[in-house]
Amino acid sequence: MKLLVVDDHPLIPQAIGQALKDFDPTLTLLAAGNRDETERMLAMHPDCALVLLDLALPGTRGLALLAELVRDHPQRPVVVLSATHDRATIDAALAAGARGFIAKTADAREVVTAIGAALAGKRPVTRDVTGEAAAAAARLAPGIFGLTGRQTDVLQHLIQGKPNKMICRDLALSEGTVKVHVSAILKALNVHSRTQAVVELAKRGVSGDPGAAR
Repeated sequence: MKLLVVDDHPLIPQAIGQALKDFDPTLTLLAAGNRDETERMLAMHPDCALVLLDLALPGTRGLALLAELVRDHPQRPVVVLSATHDRATIDAALAAGARGFIAKTADAREVVTAIGAALAGKRPVTRDVTGEAAAAAARLAPGIFGLTGRQTDVLQHLIQGKPNKMICRDLALSEGTVKVHVSAILKALNVHSRTQAVVELAKRGVSGDPGAAR
């Protein structure tokens, strides 16, 4: 059986592979880091049984790519694998056709169980993205990680997967100013990309629920 993990962070496919090694010894794990690689891998492996898709890929809007995959490959289930797991993101992903939703904070057992359920035709959502867990997670607030209030506002939008142009529009900032804030955020989190920032926040149990940052 073949599974495709679509994520630009190389450690994610490795972690998924480690979690799945006891699930099916014959499993072949494929990896893609962007939209073009995803389409190429699916063309090369038409027998791929399932796609695990990160919503925070650079160069594309995750929900748009999800909708394309669901439309163009209706026989192949797509499960979202995301560091952003607020209720609105989950609902939007499922509405766009995702077979299920796995938070990157889920443990190995939950990941394997969710993948198995998706392959069986169910629509799993890992338990740590329920309302209780989200309510217990740390919230963004001015001063977190030493960020200013405006930088925290930008981080809030970054977590939601919004591109710089949309952040500019929503916060009434110039593109140059947003880039400066994003650079400061990456430096504060000691990461090198927006996706790594979201992953790092998930590891620290920080959520980006709307209204948390002011």
